[in-house]
Amino acid sequence: MKKLFAIEKNPHRGLFAFEWVVLAYMLLTLLVILFTWTKLVNPVSMLWGRFHFVAMTAALWVVYRLFPCRMTRFLRIVGQMSLLSWWYPDTYELNRIFPNLDHLFAAWEQQLFGCQPALLFSQAMPSPVVSELMDLGYASYFPMMLVVMLYFFFCCPRQLMRAAWILMASFMLYYVIFVFLPVTGPQYYYGAVGLDEIAKGIFPNVGDYFMHNMERLTSPGYQDGLFYHMVETAHAAGERPTAAFPSSHVGISTILLLLCMQARSRRLTLILLPFFILLCLSTVYIQAHYVIDAIAGLITGVAFYYLLWWMSRNWKEGSSF
Repeated sequence: MKKLFAIEKNPHRGLFAFEWVVLAYMLLTLLVILFTWTKLVNPVSMLWGRFHFVAMTAALWVVYRLFPCRMTRFLRIVGQMSLLSWWYPDTYELNRIFPNLDHLFAAWEQQLFGCQPALLFSQAMPSPVVSELMDLGYASYFPMMLVVMLYFFFCCPRQLMRAAWILMASFMLYYVIFVFLPVTGPQYYYGAVGLDEIAKGIFPNVGDYFMHNMERLTSPGYQDGLFYHMVETAHAAGERPTAAFPSSHVGISTILLLLCMQARSRRLTLILLPFFILLCLSTVYIQAHYVIDAIAGLITGVAFYYLLWWMSRNWKEGSSF
């Protein structure tokens, strides 16, 4: 425990790499806000949100400079990760000014599979057990992140900052895609055009429908299940018609597994693997994503991981980058 609060001999003076990448994302989206100000619904609140991000980042920097130790470093990581739930719906505020592209993705899905797997998966496997397993997998997303970061904090501290960089940079890359590629996923698109049309293989262009509409389908599955209610409650609280392609749930969970493998933690990898498999399947089962979203999430997760690891190849272990 003393090591967690031991004062560092050479504390880092500036921002850490994971903070710089979030700052870069903030500046990029700030430019988008300024250039599209008249089209946005809540530009002033978006500016205030960015002001709060800067204030929190500065406050955590001050705390670290006053007490430079492993614990205050970790607090800076936790602070940035806690803002992910704010940055996510913020992508909707930006991407809804662009024409929706779900009709293209649903059509590609139909061409590849001859059907809409997101429509048929839960119908083919309506068992309460299957439903709860799917929702358990989906609900394990943030706990998986927490477990992996705690593992690096306590068991692999020399790699903690690199892991934080890879994770946060990956999130920001996904969010950039979500801003400029407005795809809502089946739970929104199917409801907007009607399930009868989807079943017939008809995928109309809804244009700017999601500019002012956020209605979504209720997730299929066992509605009396514990994990079903957990997922539905989370969706009701923070879900928006955004961020469908690629699936960041699949991508980030892929990166978490790769981080565990890189740290040579076979036990943790094997513990997380079943949750990872369930999560990948659940994204389609609960109609959050098309299959092509999940596949793209897997591919981009691997690509982002190795790209960001390659970028850090000359960084010394334990450094602030």
